[in-house]
Amino acid sequence: MTVSDKSANQSLQNLYRLLPSVNDVLLSPACEAVLHSYPRERVLQAVRATLDSLRQEIGAGRHSAESLDDVTALIVDRTAAELRAGPRYSLRPVINATGVILHTNLGRAPLSEAALEHIAEVARGYCNLELDLETGARSRRDIHAEPLLLNALGVDAGSYGAVIVNNCAAATFLALNSLAEKQEVIVSRGELVEIGGGFRIPEILEKSGAVLREVGTTNRTRLSDYENALSSATALLLRVHRSNFSMEGFTERPALADLASLGMRAGVPLFEDQGTGLLLPLGRYGIASEPTLPDSLAQGVDLVAASGDKLLGGPQCGLLVGRTELIQKIKNNPMLRAFRVDKLTYAALEATLFDYLSASPEALPLHAMLSARPEELMQRCRQIAGQVRTGPLAIEVVPVESLVGGGTAPKATLPSCALALRHASMTAEGLSAALRRLDPPIVARISENTVYLDLRTIPARFDDKIVSLLRMV
Repeated sequence: MTVSDKSANQSLQNLYRLLPSVNDVLLSPACEAVLHSYPRERVLQAVRATLDSLRQEIGAGRHSAESLDDVTALIVDRTAAELRAGPRYSLRPVINATGVILHTNLGRAPLSEAALEHIAEVARGYCNLELDLETGARSRRDIHAEPLLLNALGVDAGSYGAVIVNNCAAATFLALNSLAEKQEVIVSRGELVEIGGGFRIPEILEKSGAVLREVGTTNRTRLSDYENALSSATALLLRVHRSNFSMEGFTERPALADLASLGMRAGVPLFEDQGTGLLLPLGRYGIASEPTLPDSLAQGVDLVAASGDKLLGGPQCGLLVGRTELIQKIKNNPMLRAFRVDKLTYAALEATLFDYLSASPEALPLHAMLSARPEELMQRCRQIAGQVRTGPLAIEVVPVESLVGGGTAPKATLPSCALALRHASMTAEGLSAALRRLDPPIVARISENTVYLDLRTIPARFDDKIVSLLRMV
């Protein structure tokens, strides 16, 4: 340990020693009024939590001897504020300043105003979830989304059907279990992927009761590999979206249309785990080579699975769209009930699909973020930076690259603009932690000891709030 390291460590220890014990805080005159207003046990827990927070802040470099001059009063003030605020929900809204549009840890796609209004409308009372208002008889809940989804995809409702379940993993499992239990499913070794949360395609296949038949190699799989693997035991050909990684160089993969033709000749359905839920081409935003759901069906895919909360811009759910006979087998599977979605999901999905069908996808926050122009983001950054007082927080406006995220377009970036933050008495990790403790919390990204707030993922209505929050740091 160097001399400077020893000195810094000694300074930290000196600050820690300034913190009083829990009992000293409770016995202090400043805490007397708080103990009269709240049960002792609640005050005790709040004091302990406040002391824990102060220890973390000291470790992050947020305090000096001057800021802890009257530390007992500081602890009592914070304790009283925490008690006045009362119990907090664990699930809280945050400001996503990471620049990752579909951030899985932050809930992926935000919903449109229409979706929020429809959810509130349906949740406030009763609804016709499984009731035919014309006949008064029991109905199916999927009628609230199936016709709209098929319409949005431009496919014939007489030849195609749809099923909505709680996520894409459930959709994949249900399709495999319904169509290939105890039979073979042919898939390329280059598509045996693992995505976030430990979701692995081979394990889903095994749990579904299907038998995995691997073909090709990690980097090269030809159409002939699939053809040579076909047998009387084959139930499905499976194509999997590679999600959050890409392969370049010495690679080969058969075109989706060629794979569909092979399946048609062999009488074996082609099932694609498309994943992204993309309805409209991303070329309008300068992002290329990401297939859409209509593309898959147009190329002859018999059944496709996708997520509702990725590039569709809707609620978390799994979409299964395919030929009527396949969808009917899935609907007949008793496991469907275990994966079905509730009225709130149907309300959000219905409203999201209406936005597409009314030719107004820009009403979806996802599309608003994708279409935000760098020069507009730059102007917003400058306005925010100009309103934050100078002091320990240094702010610089810099160009950055945003990500689409959510395992949808792994190589795609969008030019953006961010506030680069440094604090005189905090490390980047300490500053990032301080931002997360604000109300609402700001979740930023760190690079090269600098904290970045990428405005692409922050709606303009939050700009004034960002100013007031940064003034508190």
